[in-house]
Amino acid sequence: MRSHSNRTRPRWAPPTAALAVLAGLGVAAASLVPSAPPPEPELQRASEGASTAAEAPVGAASRCGAGSYDAEAELDGATWTVRNGGEAVHEGSDMLAAMRAAVDSLDPGRTTQESVVVRGSGTVPADASLDLPSHTSFEVCGTIDAVGAVGANHAVVRIRHVQDVSVPHLSLSGSPYFGVFVQSAQGVHFGQVDLSMSGGHGMRVDSRDNDAVRQARDISIDDIRVSGTDNHGVETYGVDGFTVGTVTARDTGYSGLLLNDTENADIGLVDAENAGAGTGYAAFRMANRNGRVGDAYPANIRVGEVRARGGGRGVFCVSESGGAVIERVDISGTGGNAVLIENCHNVTLAGGTVEGPGDIRIAARDEFANTSGITLANLTVVDTSIDERPCAEGTVLRNITWRGSQDNTC
Repeated sequence: MRSHSNRTRPRWAPPTAALAVLAGLGVAAASLVPSAPPPEPELQRASEGASTAAEAPVGAASRCGAGSYDAEAELDGATWTVRNGGEAVHEGSDMLAAMRAAVDSLDPGRTTQESVVVRGSGTVPADASLDLPSHTSFEVCGTIDAVGAVGANHAVVRIRHVQDVSVPHLSLSGSPYFGVFVQSAQGVHFGQVDLSMSGGHGMRVDSRDNDAVRQARDISIDDIRVSGTDNHGVETYGVDGFTVGTVTARDTGYSGLLLNDTENADIGLVDAENAGAGTGYAAFRMANRNGRVGDAYPANIRVGEVRARGGGRGVFCVSESGGAVIERVDISGTGGNAVLIENCHNVTLAGGTVEGPGDIRIAARDEFANTSGITLANLTVVDTSIDERPCAEGTVLRNITWRGSQDNTC
């Protein structure tokens, strides 16, 4: 049951903190099964198998490479030359070999960051990875294009079991397994990232090599633009502390931003167009107990705004996720639900506009506890409906403006 119009139920007052997350990996409802198997299994047994965006690439290319660096890899004609401290340490035509040589030339016993800059563009094999060690800053002033057959769990840039790594500028193209893969690492910061891909998975951050603990901690991204994947744009799984300024997703095969089993996340803007078209994925998705802390759902996932045009769904919360505040939504023309909140707890949509044809759906499956503590406030709902089936616990609707829309809540 829920409270109507401007009445609220005291035990489900909206959270006072504004801490929220983005998207989970859950699966679609039966009517919207993805065209390819999801990359991660859902907790849901019944579901298995089932602000204005900048259009230019993110980052300021003119600022890339400014300052001094410990090592440089520079392309001249067809030859890469690597220098450290002014001394040439490598020459050759292979971009990946040059980048590895630049990283390897840094002090192996360093306890603070040393830096590498790559000046030029080239190709790397999609069945190999550039692995960054601890205390490394790695910046690319050019584009790395991944070519050839992929290798499982390889990435153009891979950061695993290390700490204190920064990537101020990075631009990738091609169809790698992962564009960027961060696993069980701490204190990793990305600045301006552009993943203009023709397949593959954009960026993945996880701790899946040990599900007992969240070893991936304190990961941050200033701005990331990802397009053309046949998987998710940006995905987390098992992360504690995830901060993003802007995720701009265009034509991603699955979700633009997906958060799984992640806590303490702060996302500024998710801006997605045609994310997950023809699937049950969403511009922003939360799944697999995302936002759950122990057995509770304190507000610990904050999202400033979700903007979605076309694609699959706009916002999707599923499989015992919650503890989320989305301060504003701007959703229109989705192929599936504009918003689907299913078996989630303590989720607030605090304002914005939702325009059909996709509806706002509050739902639940039998295998999990019923949906509870959902607040929809200060929304304008245009040419669609808010549907609640079955009745959730403690639903609050407050200050809803209805324009050609229906209230089908309990």
